[in-house]
Order: sequence, then structure tokens, then C-alpha cells
Amino acid sequence: MTVTWTELLVDQLDFYMNAHLLPRLEGLTDDEYFWEPVVGSWSVRPDNGGWRMDDAADGRDHLTTIGWRLSHIAVSNLGSRAMCFFGDDPSDDADMFDPRYLPPVPGSAADAVQLLEAIYGRWRDGIASLGDDGLAAPIGAKGGPFANDPMAALVLHVSRETMHHGGEIGVLRDLYRDGGIAPA
Repeated sequence: MTVTWTELLVDQLDFYMNAHLLPRLEGLTDDEYFWEPVVGSWSVRPDNGGWRMDDAADGRDHLTTIGWRLSHIAVSNLGSRAMCFFGDDPSDDADMFDPRYLPPVPGSAADAVQLLEAIYGRWRDGIASLGDDGLAAPIGAKGGPFANDPMAALVLHVSRETMHHGGEIGVLRDLYRDGGIAPA
């Protein structure tokens, strides 16, 4: 039996998405999506007719809402990379950190899950199309400061981020369901 690195990397994230994260998102409500486990949590907020994710410039604590974590996965982790490497290219000189690659931040739980599923499909299919040689090749100029790293390093990073933040979403859902964080 011949196993390729491409198959292993794709299968790992497929298993996580289909056996863990997506099932944990079933029935996610807007109340859960915006619930702040502590006052001042990072979240997604209305901004000029759209939505934006809080960041350090907002002066809030780093504890986050489910909305922030889910948007981070769908927009800035999977989304920017999927759009940069496997989407419509806004510019030949843009790297994966260019804000033109960011999908719009979702303003509801349903929109966030829908974006996650769509953008994951684009990322997954793109990675699957690379083959082992493509994964071993340097990322190139689109990788910005990581241009000389192999594409496999980016795939592993994106997978790690997805699994890490996905696990936190599960914990936040459990806390929401069980009445939140009890005072010390």
C-alpha cells in the first residue's frame, strides 16, 4: 500500500473537521456565537455595515467569544490562505497576509458555519491537488516572510490552528450550556 503525505495531511484535517469540529457546531445559536464568557471578551462586532473581529488595538482582554474563534478559523486562518493560494488572485504582489484575501467576517452563527464549510472545502481541495511535490516545494512569494518554507509547513500550521481554536469552541459551548464561568 502506498501512502502519500498529501493523503495523510488531508485525511488528518478531514477527520478533525468531520468527526469533531463540524458536529460540535450543529445547532449553534446567535446567542452562543456572541456570548461573552467575561465582560470585554474579544468578539465580532458591527462595523460600517459589515462585521469586524476585535483585536489587541481594541484594549479588551484576550478571552474570546465563540464568534471570534469561529471567525478566526474561517476568515483569517483557513480563509486567507485558501483565497491566497486557491482563490481569485487580487494581485500578483500580494502575500497571504494581504487583507484582500480575507473573506467577510460573518455576523451570525449560521453564516459563520456556512463560511467555514465553504472555505474549508476550497482549502482541502487545493491542498489535495498539490501532491507530495507541491507540498515539498517552497511556498514562494505569497508566503511573505515564510516564502522559503515548504507548503507542508503552512498546511500543518493551518491544521494546528484549526484544531486548537476548534477545541476552544467546544469548551466555550460547554460553558455556555452549563451556565457560564462561576465566580472564584
